Amino acid sequence: MPTNVSEPQAVSGTVTRSAIFIVATLNDGDAHADTIRAWCADVAALVRAVGHRVPGGNLSCVCGFGSDAWDRLFGGPRPAALHPFRELGTGERVAVATPGDLLLHIRAESMDLCFELATQLLGKLGDAIQVVDEVHGFRNFDMRAMIGFVDGTENPAGREATDFTVIGDEDAEFAGGSYVIVQKYLHDMAGWNALPVETQELIIGRKKLSDIELDEEIKPSSSHSSLTTLVENGQEVKILRDNMPFGRPGAGEFGTYFIGYARSPAPIEKMLENMFVGLPPGNYDRLLDFSKAVTGSLFFIPSADLLEALADRQGPSASDGHPAPAPSAAPHREGSLNIGSLKGNRQYE
Repeated sequence: MPTNVSEPQAVSGTVTRSAIFIVATLNDGDAHADTIRAWCADVAALVRAVGHRVPGGNLSCVCGFGSDAWDRLFGGPRPAALHPFRELGTGERVAVATPGDLLLHIRAESMDLCFELATQLLGKLGDAIQVVDEVHGFRNFDMRAMIGFVDGTENPAGREATDFTVIGDEDAEFAGGSYVIVQKYLHDMAGWNALPVETQELIIGRKKLSDIELDEEIKPSSSHSSLTTLVENGQEVKILRDNMPFGRPGAGEFGTYFIGYARSPAPIEKMLENMFVGLPPGNYDRLLDFSKAVTGSLFFIPSADLLEALADRQGPSASDGHPAPAPSAAPHREGSLNIGSLKGNRQYE
């Protein structure tokens, strides 16, 4: 990575015991847009102030903006790969697209820290936004998803995490940034728990107790592991997941909040296509017979430096009467994820 890349936000921060995920839409009005832009300069200071109360609490916040919000708040230039979430699938098996202009991913070792920071951040925003989804997540034993399998085993770590999640020279003006897709899944736990463990393992592609991946000769091509493993030019393309279980037992609600970070939306979108449409089409992820996506949004995560600088960014010209248009999509080449080489000059296309 070039040495002059801005400091990323806490995308690959410490895995914590608690998290709050907040998705909001922007309310109309120039004054509200001004409030949100000014708020960008306050985020880091609020994290420091709240986190200082518990030095070992590992408090962090990642803030992202949706495509429409970027145009409305900041105009051009815009991140090269930013676009609205693309809905996938048909019938009962759909990766739905839902409204989302602003994302807050708050993490800490304890919920009180998350809760206090969320309160402070939202208090500053006031009526400039409308919260459309709020999920309080928790770490489940040894990082197990609600369905009982360990989650995030194949996450990249260290330098590899940076390589796979942080934009470099391919979009130099937005270097240090990332992209993130979030989805809220609700599970049919009665149906899932009625399956034999051996059947569950074939659906996931891993052993339930040991978390060891099944041998290729017995792992179905429709397994979750198979469909979410991407290889291009002989190299595995990874994303960084920080999923969290959530739920309300009294309401019969049991879910997983999926959050996947990458330096381009392309690999996450390809994984979702494999899951919901199938590879080949029809060979879909059988986990979706028991898990339903009820939200879906895509956000750009500016670098920490850019987030603060956005407070001084001027919105789209009032004389235009409309936000800056999004750039046309880059042409797709058959057999390519359009993310270029993950080594060498790190150019995406």
